[in-house]
Amino acid sequence: MLHIVLLHPEIAPNTGNVMRLAANTGCALHLVEPLGFRLDDAKLRRAGLDYREYAEVRVHASLDACLAALGRPRCHALSTRGSTRPDAAGFAQGDALLFGSESKGLPQAVLDALPPERRLRLPMVPGSRSLNLSNAVAVTVYEAWRQLGYRGAV
Repeated sequence: MLHIVLLHPEIAPNTGNVMRLAANTGCALHLVEPLGFRLDDAKLRRAGLDYREYAEVRVHASLDACLAALGRPRCHALSTRGSTRPDAAGFAQGDALLFGSESKGLPQAVLDALPPERRLRLPMVPGSRSLNLSNAVAVTVYEAWRQLGYRGAV
């Protein structure tokens, strides 16, 4: 199983979309506080539809607590400051895919703690800033799942 980790997500519909993605791809979703919304937020429920009951979602007080609860998995961090494309990342079962908040991204200290080959960046045309968080998660999850042979898919 892959682990999707959202560090300080701010926008409920984005997290709802990621929740639905997690349910449909067999990933676990980990939300690291503080959250910019409440888990009973109507916008979260609307974006996630009825997939909340099918998604494994856990909330953690800190990134360190999250990673400790997962047994310190190998992490791949997505950032506009990364340099490795996801198709070159070499994902493995149990990896954590780490994403920052919509307005701030990941802190530099988090990126600095990872080897450069695990600091990922999605390709974009020149002059582009970033993708929507839930879109970036979807692209990355599907690439990781593809590399794993779509294990568990029908």
